[in-house]
Amino acid sequence: MLSRLMNFLRACWRSSSDRYAHTSSDAVGRQDGLLWYKDTGQHLNGEFSMAVVQANNLLEDQSQIESGSLSSLESGPYGTFVGIYDGHGGPETSRYINDHLFHHLKRFTTEQQSMSVDVIRKAFQATEEGFLSVVTKQWPMKPQIAAVGSCCLVGVICGGTLYVANLGDSRVVLGRLVKATGEVLAVQLSAEHNAGIESVRQELHSLHPDDSHIVVLKHNVWRVKGIIQVSRSIGDVYLKKAEFNREPLLAKFRLREPFKRPILSSEPSILVHPLQPHDQFLIFASDGLWEHLSNQEAVDIVQNHPRNGSARRLVKAALQEAAKKREMRYSDLKKIDRGVRRHFHDDTTVIVVFLDSNLVSRASTVKGPTLSIRGGGISLPANTLAPCATPVELATT
Repeated sequence: MLSRLMNFLRACWRSSSDRYAHTSSDAVGRQDGLLWYKDTGQHLNGEFSMAVVQANNLLEDQSQIESGSLSSLESGPYGTFVGIYDGHGGPETSRYINDHLFHHLKRFTTEQQSMSVDVIRKAFQATEEGFLSVVTKQWPMKPQIAAVGSCCLVGVICGGTLYVANLGDSRVVLGRLVKATGEVLAVQLSAEHNAGIESVRQELHSLHPDDSHIVVLKHNVWRVKGIIQVSRSIGDVYLKKAEFNREPLLAKFRLREPFKRPILSSEPSILVHPLQPHDQFLIFASDGLWEHLSNQEAVDIVQNHPRNGSARRLVKAALQEAAKKREMRYSDLKKIDRGVRRHFHDDTTVIVVFLDSNLVSRASTVKGPTLSIRGGGISLPANTLAPCATPVELATT
């Protein structure tokens, strides 16, 4: 037992000089420079592929897959949870979500003894309130944490049903087989909350009829109050609670005029989709991917290649497009280090979830393999030691 624990700790705290080396096993994924990937793995309802590429000086994208029990009850329900958290202003909020959201979901599932829209909404609310309490405690010493936030995309597969909840502009796209033609079409399942979308701007204007500057076109980009692109998030409390919109927060974040109602919302858009046999796979990704690839382009890449390495293939395709836009070679882009890399592309996280219709349709009370893995991180059976610092995190400290 002691030797197993020592091996585990060595794997966690290996030197950051290993950052540019592949790990010897794909059990916890592999590292290749700023790219981390796990080419293939098993979840309760099929297979998955996962990849993360870092661009910021500190990785602001966080992600996870949890498969097995979705509650603390022996009777279930059982299923698969996918989360992608695209942070902005810093990594604190996305890391907090990664550490707390799934635990809140399990708590509310246990209370209701089932998965539901209400369970997911309560888990989001508890996560928002928890992070607000962190900001309140840290505000006197670290006021800038009030200006840190994160998009939050969650997918839950349970009992033949897919639940999708989203805040911000991450996206999940379904690859659906059209039997008549054999084509696999892209179907976007998540609603997005980016001010660049006209319907989002209209929603903001309707919620803030007395504020003609609720959205501002700045450098050809629509921004809420001329500051932030998304209208919904976890965190960003300086745009939700007026008491944090003051000194010692930096002047560049503070609004000149006071506000009475929250400018941003933490209420997720939730979709419930009964999965069908012709639903082939799901692509969950942060905005870093969709900035460079269309929904159909991403689906075609997954469909026209082997499942193994699907997420890494999508990340590479996005980076190739990013390099092309700057009239440079992909091989040269790969040589650019974190921080500077942000001028070329964003942190990008992709999780491809393949759906086995036989496994998807079985009852939510049927047990299966347990999985817990974080993007850039470590895979653990449930109820064991908590994940430690990941290779990507070690490389940035």
